[in-house]
Amino acid sequence: MSVISLKNITKEYTILGSKSGVLFHALFPNLVKIKNRIRVLDNINLEIQRGETVGFLGLNGAGKSTLLKIIAGVVRPTLGEVLINGNITAILELGMGFHSDFTGRENTELALRLQGHSGQIDHLIQLVADFAEIGEYFDQPVRLYSSGMSVRLAFSVATVVRPEILIVDEALSVGDAYFQHKSFDRIKNFRNEGTSIILVSHDKAAILELCDTAYLLNEGKVLFSGAPSDALDYYNALLSSDATGIDVKNIDARLIQTTSGSKEIEIFNCSLRNQTGIECDIIETNKKYFLKISAKCNSDVVDVACGFMIKNKYGQVIFGTNTYHLDKIINEVNTGSTIELSFEFEANLGEGDYSVSVAFHQLETHLVKNFNWIDRILVFKVINTSVTKFVGTNFMPVTADVVIRFDP
Repeated sequence: MSVISLKNITKEYTILGSKSGVLFHALFPNLVKIKNRIRVLDNINLEIQRGETVGFLGLNGAGKSTLLKIIAGVVRPTLGEVLINGNITAILELGMGFHSDFTGRENTELALRLQGHSGQIDHLIQLVADFAEIGEYFDQPVRLYSSGMSVRLAFSVATVVRPEILIVDEALSVGDAYFQHKSFDRIKNFRNEGTSIILVSHDKAAILELCDTAYLLNEGKVLFSGAPSDALDYYNALLSSDATGIDVKNIDARLIQTTSGSKEIEIFNCSLRNQTGIECDIIETNKKYFLKISAKCNSDVVDVACGFMIKNKYGQVIFGTNTYHLDKIINEVNTGSTIELSFEFEANLGEGDYSVSVAFHQLETHLVKNFNWIDRILVFKVINTSVTKFVGTNFMPVTADVVIRFDP
């Protein structure tokens, strides 16, 4: 059953000729000449099911925050219909609405009463105080708070009661590391208890761990929707200043491959090989392997770097590096040349399935110039036949000393 349904949602903002025109337009909307309209959302259609966690990705200005405000009821769409089936708690701007002269306790009580919590108010206030952990400052004016204390209080107030629908806009990326973990755990618990969650975050790990589905917005439109790892691959391609040649295709029934770049350098082969040179897709923990990459140069280019990333089956990056960081940058390559690279590494990985992404770019990252980036260019499985049993995605050689003393 869907708890949120968006049908043909469009949002436009009016650009008026002068400041005085803003007031005049509010009083006499039909008499003011509108110079321009900016469309920030364009015909958005989606449904979110009960208990589903959905992530929204996109560059700045893509329309993410506007969409959340429309769902939360803070902003009305210009066109379209919003259907909500459940009570919503929205964490859009932490601390917004606090009165600086009121104490944390007074602001908490006011906020809870505005949310409709009239029963057990003292108990809820104590729960907020316990979770926020700001000590004696809870009874001090908010104007004396540091930004971190304000974040702690605001998040604690907003989440003291589990909502049916929770909207979170970048709230997981603020505050100190300890409170980030604490907040993240609370949201995970909400998810496990059946809350439908809408999340906007630049924290890729949060999107991967929490979300069932991710939507990629660009210029007010849904550019891609699907598995969070696939949406993040597409988002990564958009980050380049010359985001060109982006292509998404199925490489089998389960896996999607995203390719991007200007193709001034074009990868045509990539393989994983053991020490004897045999190509393999099953490798062993703690053994050495080679990642072989071949590419052709279609234009004269300079300051070329090649890198690779290993991701686990959830799309989380386990390791990545490139020739820039390894002091092996290619100063100049001419048209028609072939580039052959070999990365040697020790597979200190846990058992499981992994994928490799490979890229050619200029200097340190692909953000300035992306020649060719291919996600899931190959997949492989890791087995453990030679080291002590362990859990996790990374192998670390560990020794242990045990001392037993008898003190009569």
